[in-house]
Amino acid sequence: MELKRVVVTGLGAITPLGNTVAETWQALINGISGAGPITRFDTSKFKTKFACEVRNFDPLAYFPDKKEARKCDLHAQYAIASAQDAIADADMDLEKEDKDRIGVIFSSGIGGIYSFQEEVRGYSDERGPRFNPFFIPRIIADISAGHISMRYGFRGPNFATVSACASSTNAIGDAFNYIRLGKANVIVTGGAEAPISIVGVGGFNAMNALSTRNDSPETASRPFSNSRDGFVMGEGGACLILEELEHAIARGAKIYGEIAGSGMSADAYHLTASHPDGLGATLVMRNALDDAEMKPEDIDYINVHGTSTPVGDISESKAIKEVFGNHAYNLNISSTKSMTGHMLGAAGAIEAIACILSVYEDTVPPTINYTEGDNDPEIDYNLNFTFNKAQKRMINAALSNTFGFGGHNASIIVKKLRK
Repeated sequence: MELKRVVVTGLGAITPLGNTVAETWQALINGISGAGPITRFDTSKFKTKFACEVRNFDPLAYFPDKKEARKCDLHAQYAIASAQDAIADADMDLEKEDKDRIGVIFSSGIGGIYSFQEEVRGYSDERGPRFNPFFIPRIIADISAGHISMRYGFRGPNFATVSACASSTNAIGDAFNYIRLGKANVIVTGGAEAPISIVGVGGFNAMNALSTRNDSPETASRPFSNSRDGFVMGEGGACLILEELEHAIARGAKIYGEIAGSGMSADAYHLTASHPDGLGATLVMRNALDDAEMKPEDIDYINVHGTSTPVGDISESKAIKEVFGNHAYNLNISSTKSMTGHMLGAAGAIEAIACILSVYEDTVPPTINYTEGDNDPEIDYNLNFTFNKAQKRMINAALSNTFGFGGHNASIIVKKLRK
């Protein structure tokens, strides 16, 4: 069976850096941090008092009224908004499309954690078990895919992938495979997360996973710096329209680039920590290269998982050297989480967008917040981490890594479209 080729024809994003793809991309290449004091709740009792919050998001720009918006947890609002923008960007005439051949594979690592928190906090024995009838639909992680399909009448493959912080990369990988196997013409894919809540911040604080650099939130996410002390929580939604190449050409679509391959692996090591030698990370990148039928030398840029945690950054840098050998020193490497924060289940989708735009624009966004000499003795600084300033270069292919609690690893490769 001959596999179909898969391209990207639409992008949408709601992030701490902006409520459009264009705003987010400009902030990324200009090295702007989205971090600031948390506004959602009183942080006086919390070790971490800052995050990368989405700002000035108006759900009524995407919903007909407040009643409809309230049926959705914030993470689903972000999903629907980013999908609406991506579908508009793809410029499809949906009246002419076979909606049986359009699917939605959209992920969340946690789902409606804020709605869960608020419903339980509002419960009292005195009033009895009077939960909101939309409570369950608001919290389940698959609901964004359902909402998007119902809004547009898309009847193709429809589900969510849940693999913690690898969730939306897995979603994109599944969408890619369904299209190239001929199961769909178009799939709306991505991820959304809204974890900035008492439960979310409190839970990650209990694990000592978050940075506590409260005196300087904008510099707290500092991947590959020796002074890193944990990740900065982010939120938002990001969506890509994946489309079978001939279908896209036939309708005259704008094409950002091609999905070349995807990979998956497991660390099989620890609930929350990556393997110290990067074994799972090594395997997932090799699997992606094999799937794409590409050699390490074909990759120009890696958007790394790079969360700014003490162990994870070391193991990922080791894995890159193991997979790419001497070519590792020719690569650009960067962590856009230094600006967006860690958007958890949405991270893979926004980082896939960063990769596809880096290929489209021949520009590598930076890893910000590095100070000269702030070097970890276990990290090789001969690697080009694209510190502090974007770099222009020809990027024919880029690889995106995402790794999740539970040892889940996922990678995708995007490249310039060659006819």
